[in-house]
Amino acid sequence: MKLPFEPELFGYLINVHLVFEYAAFFFGFRYYVYLKKSTADYISATNRLSILVGAVFGAFLGSRIVGALEDPLALMHGNNWEQLFQVKSIMGGLFGGTLGVELAKKFIGEQQSSGDLFTLPIILGIAIGRIGCFLAGMADFTYGIPTDFFLGMNLGDGISRHPLALYELFFLVVLFGVLASKRSKIKPQSGWLFKYFMLAYFAFRFLIEFLKPNTFYILGLSSIQWLCLVCWLYYTPDLLKKLKNAH
Repeated sequence: MKLPFEPELFGYLINVHLVFEYAAFFFGFRYYVYLKKSTADYISATNRLSILVGAVFGAFLGSRIVGALEDPLALMHGNNWEQLFQVKSIMGGLFGGTLGVELAKKFIGEQQSSGDLFTLPIILGIAIGRIGCFLAGMADFTYGIPTDFFLGMNLGDGISRHPLALYELFFLVVLFGVLASKRSKIKPQSGWLFKYFMLAYFAFRFLIEFLKPNTFYILGLSSIQWLCLVCWLYYTPDLLKKLKNAH
C-alpha cells in the first residue's frame, strides 16, 4: 500500500487522517458511555459533567500549548502565531486534561478519583487515531528518523523510516489488554487505572522520542520528553505512597 493513503470517493479525495480522528472521538465516547452504564459510578451526574468540562478545556489548552512548544522557533518566525490554535499534541491534551479535571474537582469539592472510567476509552481513541496517523504518511508528525532496521518503511518520501505510529499502536493494544485484565483487580474509584496508563504511556513516549526527527531541544531533550518527566514527577508522590503501603 502506498502512503499517504488517499482513497477517492465520488471524485473527491478522502482525508483518511481526519476520518480516523473523528472515529477515535466517536468510538472512544461510545465505549465510555458503555462502561459508565455497566460500572458503579460514585460521582454524581452533575459533578461528572463538571469534571468532563474541566477535562475538555484542559485538554484543549494543553494540546495547543505543548504542540506549540514542540517547535516554538517556527511559530515565532514571521506571522505564524495563528498556528498556535492549529498545532496540537495528544501528550499536552492528556496532561492538560488531567490538570483541568483536578481543578474542576477542587472547585466543586469532589473527593472521589474520576480517571479510571476514562482510561480504556482514551486508549481506544488514541489507538484508532494512530491508524489514521500511519495512513497519512508524512503529513502528520508521527514518523521517525531514517533507519536500516527491518521494520523501517517508506512513509511517502522514499526514505525508510521508523513507523512510529505503528510502534505506538502496538504498544497501546498491549497496554489496553494489560489494564483491561487488571481493571477488576484494582480498587474501584482509586484512580490507579488511569495513573498506570499515564505512567506507562508517558514513559513509552519519552523513549520513542529518541526515534523522532525533532528540531528543538532543551538540554538534549525534546519538549515532549520534558513533559513526560513533569508527568512522572506529578505522580511520584502517589507512586511512593503506594509502594510504601505495599510493604
